[in-house]
Amino acid sequence: MGLLLDLAKQYKVLSIVGMAKNAGKTTALNYLIEEAMDDGMILGITSTGRDGETEDLVTGTEKPRVYLDNGTIVSVPSQLFDLADAGLEIVERLPYSTSIGELLLCRVQSAGYVQIAGPVAAQDTKRMCRNMFSHGAEMVVIDGAIDRKSVAAPDTSDAVILATGAVLSRSMNKVVEETAHIVNLYSLPELEEGTARTLLEANITGNVTDTVMLIDKDNNLKKLNLTTGLGASSVINDEITEDTRYVYIPGAFTNSVFSDIQNKKFKHVRFILKDPTRIFVRPIDWNILRKKGFQVSVLKNIEIAAITVNPWAPLGYTFDSDALIQEMKKVIPDIPIVDVRK
Repeated sequence: MGLLLDLAKQYKVLSIVGMAKNAGKTTALNYLIEEAMDDGMILGITSTGRDGETEDLVTGTEKPRVYLDNGTIVSVPSQLFDLADAGLEIVERLPYSTSIGELLLCRVQSAGYVQIAGPVAAQDTKRMCRNMFSHGAEMVVIDGAIDRKSVAAPDTSDAVILATGAVLSRSMNKVVEETAHIVNLYSLPELEEGTARTLLEANITGNVTDTVMLIDKDNNLKKLNLTTGLGASSVINDEITEDTRYVYIPGAFTNSVFSDIQNKKFKHVRFILKDPTRIFVRPIDWNILRKKGFQVSVLKNIEIAAITVNPWAPLGYTFDSDALIQEMKKVIPDIPIVDVRK
């Protein structure tokens, strides 16, 4: 049984997230598409960026093209519609914005290459997935644009496929470390049901007006006049008292959020984030932080359905594929790891 059929038993919407350019994200997408063609499964395909072009528009390097079979449901902006080799039937015109024209939902009538793109906003992507299912898609695959790990957010898809590889470093150990770090972050514990969670959920709107919030041992909630924790660690430190139990950080969580917080305060305070895609901390700094007693939970973590590895890097160096997978499995034993190029 192929990887896709295995995943289809558990998930309806999958996002493919690349840890860097040339990590093999589009190759992983093509692998799933080929399996769907072999198995007769109708996929919905969309992207948070632009994919399927022959050349990377940023680096100028050659890219794998995206070949779609008959019946596939795909999102194509109007400016890319005439560039498709495939025969496309427009089944719906969507109200979701793109930078390259009106978004068209199409059914492939004759197989061929297609350049794909989708909505900018995560909520629009979620709604568009429903549109795809209504037109016959059995599973939707979202191709995440590089550095747009927000596509992994749990309110967008059921799970992610993480694409990693040699492009991260010339050191295999470094590649494994970086990948394991992301897996660990995505698996952070969720804040348990209770008064603190209820208070936070009642006060989080999900937009830019959300603020840093503190909850004390008596479940009193205090909102700070901070819509981000970035550069505000000294202010947050001053607000944390012996009675503080939770600190909610909206937006990004970086070193500048915690650098001035006293070590003793880490031991009785738990930081809360909406989801793990908000964390931008290097593995070495994260390990130092945890040794200080830092505690963190998320309102929703992220399930990693599979990991794909690309042992080749554009600079010309390669790893032995079997050795890379073996080293990955030593630290990530419970997730399927495959080299889709093999």
